[in-house]
Formats: sequence, C-alpha cells, structure tokens
Amino acid sequence: MKKTISIIGGGPAALLLAALLDCEKFKVTIYEKNKTLGRKFLVAGKGGFNLTHSERIDELVNRYTPPHFLEEALRNFDNQDLRNWLKSIGIPTYVGSSKRVYPEKGIKPIAVLNAFLAILDRQNVLVKYNHTWTGWANSGALIINKSIEIESDYTVFALGGGSWKITGSDGLWIDLFKAKDIATTPFQASNCAYQVNWPDDFIAEHAGNPLKNITISCLNKIQKGEAVITRFGLEGNAIYALSPQIRQELTSEHKATIYLDLKPSLSHQEIFNKIENSIYKKTSETLQKELKLSLAQIGLLKKYLSKETYLNPDLLATNIKYLGIEITGSALLNEAISTAGGVSLNAVDKNFQLLKIKHHYCIGEMLDWDTPTGGYLLQACFSMSAHLANYFNKHT
Repeated sequence: MKKTISIIGGGPAALLLAALLDCEKFKVTIYEKNKTLGRKFLVAGKGGFNLTHSERIDELVNRYTPPHFLEEALRNFDNQDLRNWLKSIGIPTYVGSSKRVYPEKGIKPIAVLNAFLAILDRQNVLVKYNHTWTGWANSGALIINKSIEIESDYTVFALGGGSWKITGSDGLWIDLFKAKDIATTPFQASNCAYQVNWPDDFIAEHAGNPLKNITISCLNKIQKGEAVITRFGLEGNAIYALSPQIRQELTSEHKATIYLDLKPSLSHQEIFNKIENSIYKKTSETLQKELKLSLAQIGLLKKYLSKETYLNPDLLATNIKYLGIEITGSALLNEAISTAGGVSLNAVDKNFQLLKIKHHYCIGEMLDWDTPTGGYLLQACFSMSAHLANYFNKHT
C-alpha cells in the first residue's frame, strides 16, 4: 500500500519535490492556498527567469549563509544536475553573460511552470487549491481551512518566507510553529533596498542613476557589481549580496556603514598618479575624463567630502577607493526579494525533518538561510527538494 505525503504550499520547492517522488511508492497531495500553483515562480520570472547560476560548485556553496547547512543538498543536486533535469522535461537552458542560467530564448516562465505541472499530472499528484493550512489538531492531524482534518504518513511544509505577499508567501505560518514550541527566527528583509539619508540636492540630481563597475564592502565581505541610487537609498546586486552583513550591523548598532570602491580596476597609487598628472585644471574634469567616473560618482564625492579633501589628490584617491556611506534601515519585508528568518536550522535534522514532530519536514525559503539573487535562491530550493525526494525514495 502506498504511503501518503502531504505537501503544504505550491511554490518551486513543492513542485520539484512532487515531481521527483516515486509515484509507485507514494500518493502525493499538494495543498495550495491560492487558485493556482507557482505564483511566486511566475512573478520571479517577470524580470528574466533566472533559474540558477553556472559557477563551480565550491563557489556556489559559499554563496549561502550559513555556508554548510545546504552543502550536502547542493552537491548532490547541483546547478548542472538542475539544468540536465530541466532539459529532460523540455526546458533547455543557456548561460548568460552574467553567468546566470535562463531558459532558452522564447521559453516564458509559464512554459516552465506548465512543464512542471505536466510532470505532476503524469505522477498522479493530486493538487487541492484554496486549501490553507491553519494548524494541527490535538490528534496531530493537519487542519485545513480551519475545519478539515488531514492525516498522512508524511508532511512536508514548503510555505515560503515573508516577502511578496501577493503571491501568498506571507509568513503568517510562523505563529503556528511558535505555538508548537518549534524554534523560529523573526523574518528580516534580504536582497532589498537599503536606506540612505541622502542630501536633498544630491538626490534631486542623481535619483535613478546607476553606480556601475564598483565594489561595495561591509564588515568582512566585498561584492563587485552595480547599485542604483534611489530616493530611499541604494539597491542592486552589489548591495543585495551584503544583506547578512548589513543586517548584522543594523541589529547591533542600529546603523551600518558600507564602503564604496568607485574604481576597483585601479589601485590607490594609479588613481593618485592620474589625478596628480592630469592635464585638466578642474578636479571634476580629471575624474570624469581621466578616471571615467560618472556624474553620479563625482556627485557622491563632492557631497561626502570636504572641499579640502576633495582637492587633495592623495585624500581624494583614498576616498575613491574607500568611500563610507551610512545605512540607516532596510526596505519593508513585503518589498524585499527574499527574507532571512523562519524555522531555525537547529530545529531540523540533516534531512530537514522537524526534531519535535516526527515525519514533518520543512524545505525552501521558510528555513532560516540566506543568499544573494542570481539564481541562488531557486537553486537552494530545488536542491533541498531533490535531497528530500531522494531520502524518501530510498528510505521509506
């Protein structure tokens, strides 16, 4: 007789898990609160459907915070394994110039989702829409829509984090876990905009302008990329990747300091030499024409440096390489691309089973791990799903 598995949530982690489970062994049901599956999947694909990143596995593992929690799952189902599996279901991929992995040209997010759904159909996975998990009964059964009790051999929660409420990923489930005395960590915004109290005249002139080919550092981490100046502060891949470090400082100091290297391709000495030997009389012309700094970068230097510092070649070179900017806060949870927080990692075993409730598992963003954008979020969700599916298929 087949064992029953109830999957709570219908996002990427749930979809791949259901697709990889042995349908000869298990009767699988997905309970989804929305009218459709994969809403966050589709929203994520609007800006270019970044499915994973192509970098080597050793580098990939180190993109995660903490780095070792997901290592086994990532190595057992890595980025190439994902690409191979996607190709097997009719979704070939390619590596873009940023080394991110996308579906081949012309394949839209809905086509990827439909390919997943076709697998679920062949697997005889039952999907129940408009079914919201609302807690546990005294018997240990799941409660759906406040009154329906569901019993199954195994339960897998794939409930998402606390961002993008429009997709159903509202994080309200965390109170139900707290009531069961399961260790949780409050949600915090990640991969989000960070607040900077810009001078009014600076932001009036430069809001919306990018800072390209820079590095940003915070605490012990340096990230290369670009950021965009907004009225709220800064956003973009170079600052998103520093979310754990910025959060750490905001939590302990109620503010954080990031440092911009506006010309990472040149050393301090090379910058000093270009300024000192410039044929241009005005410093701004030297910065623009000799160092190829943008008007926004020059504007930053003018606003954050005193006149004496700005006109001193050595001090100016120092600040071009290491310009301190104070962060005073982060965007709201619902405005973040992802969240840290959720079920504490010490509340689950190596197969993501809850230590306090046997045969109950948690996968995906609802666990307290973090990573930058760039395909890493989806890769982790898929790797966890593959790990758990393999565990079920081999050991139950």
